[in-house]
Amino acid sequence: MSEMLQTTDVAASDADLLGETAIAVRAAGSALRERFGEVVRYETREELMRALAANDDAALDILRPRLTRLRPDAGWVEEELDGGALPPGEWWVVDPAEGNVNHLHALPEWAVTATLVRENQPVLTVVHLPSSGETYTALTGAGAHLDGRPLHVSRTTDLGLSIVATSQARPDEDEKIVRRVGSSITAMLFDALVVRTAVPATLHLLNVAAGRIDAFWQFAGARADLLPGALLVTEAGGQISDAEGRPWTPRSESLLAAAPGVHAEAVATLSR
Repeated sequence: MSEMLQTTDVAASDADLLGETAIAVRAAGSALRERFGEVVRYETREELMRALAANDDAALDILRPRLTRLRPDAGWVEEELDGGALPPGEWWVVDPAEGNVNHLHALPEWAVTATLVRENQPVLTVVHLPSSGETYTALTGAGAHLDGRPLHVSRTTDLGLSIVATSQARPDEDEKIVRRVGSSITAMLFDALVVRTAVPATLHLLNVAAGRIDAFWQFAGARADLLPGALLVTEAGGQISDAEGRPWTPRSESLLAAAPGVHAEAVATLSR
């Protein structure tokens, strides 16, 4: 009985924490929204990198103190290029400006995300889209939601009737990965109904969770741009693996998130 009460208390605590996390993420999104709207052309890569860092800092100045206050003993990961397993304990995995390049080019596809990871398992996540005002949340065992409304992945069972999506390779990506991305897009163009290619990954993953698209895949990747969407998809009833169909972890070299009815077909297509 005491173990059951303890589990219930933890679940209640995590539910409360999700709400407080959402407040912090929305506040950071508001700060970035105030910086959004004007297209600025940069003369050098260094200028662009400074502008990206300024956006990150504007959001982190809000996120870091608020999330640290919520979980003072949790570690902190804000570098989107980091991957692999985390040390034991709790960690905040944050992307202060997911789709930062889009923000600088006055494109609306960007977000602020925060995910709490406990013993290398994502516990809760918040993804806020300041351009639309939408907030996506997921709590392990409690489902995925959009502004409080439950989400469920697509019930499509035919890849030939599916909209699928991928994020293209990063700047300076390894040539082998770039070529693999290209060949996978070609394969999906033959097998799927429509193929979408854009960044950031999280926005595709929340569309899978919402049932708007049927599958998303990516080669390489990192914690900050895959963990939030992976939890959203899982809690919305979707299937997560690597591109070969094996269990996915942050150490995996690829990710496939799909509606269960098309997951096997998508694996077969990506494995060609």
